[in-house]
Parts: sequence; structure tokens; C-alpha cells
Amino acid sequence: MNCIEGTAYITRQIAQLLEQIHPTVYASPLSLFNGSTLGQHFRHIFDFYDCLLRGAPVGVVDYASRRRDEQMETDPGYAGMAFRKLEQACGHLQEEKTLDIQADFSSLPEAGRPVVGSTVGRELMFAYDHAVHHLALIKIGLKEAQPEALVDEHLGVAPSTIKYRLGTVPNGAGPKRP
Repeated sequence: MNCIEGTAYITRQIAQLLEQIHPTVYASPLSLFNGSTLGQHFRHIFDFYDCLLRGAPVGVVDYASRRRDEQMETDPGYAGMAFRKLEQACGHLQEEKTLDIQADFSSLPEAGRPVVGSTVGRELMFAYDHAVHHLALIKIGLKEAQPEALVDEHLGVAPSTIKYRLGTVPNGAGPKRP
């Protein structure tokens, strides 16, 4: 599976999950998240892919230039459609294209922002890993807020961790099977 296929896989997983979440649950602040919502986490995942899609044509990506679409935070149907469109748009990217990433390591406005070289494929991998991390949080919040939702046990778990748990990591690493 290449980076574009990985993106398609995770965006489909997200769109399917969004179909299960009740709109009230999606937009309700959770104490577990210090008042943040499930919708804010989905929007945050989307924003990173959106920054990549907007920056790739010009060769410069700035993950600090997120749009933060509030409808993504409050409407799971709208978010699902946006992720399906995102999947299609990412399918047209060229993984080997080089990019400059505008880094951001400080909250101080006067701090410099170095430029780091990368590729579209590497940034798709970054966005995928970032999505997995937030899906782990979403799964925890969803279990609390809507316990009847059917959530895949592998949601929010990195492929390498799944392989490790199954004992299928290359070079024999991982738990031994009986």
C-alpha cells in the first residue's frame, strides 16, 4: 500500500465512523477532552490534509494555515462528505513531488519558522499518522459519549502496532503466537 492508498483507507474509515455518530454527540463538549468535541478532532485531522492539498500545487505547505471550518466541527454529515472529497483530491497527488514545509516550533509571534524539505508522499504519511493518533482519542471519547456505537477495535491503532500484536512484524519481532 502506498501513501495515496493509505490516505484512501483512513479517509474511508473516518467517513464510515462519521455515519454512526449522532450530531448532538459529535458537537458536544466532553469533559474527557477538557471541553473539546469529537467534531473538533475530526476537523483537526481534516485540516492537515487540507493544508497539504492547498500547498502541494505551489510546493509549500504550512500546517499553521488551517482553515478551521466550524461546520466540520458541528455536522458529521458535512464532515463525511468533506473526507470523501479529500480522498478523491489526494488521489491526484504525485507522491514523489518535493515540497517545502513551513515549520512552526514556537508560540511566540517573533520566532522564526524554518523551512524543511519533504515530499508529498512523506507528508501524506505524516497526515496518516496524525489521523491515527486523533482517531485513538476519538475512539476513547466516542466510547464515553455514545457507547452503543460500533467501533472497529483497530481504529486509532497504527498498522505496525497491529502487526506487532499479531506477531507478524518483520524479523520475528512481536509477541509469539501459541
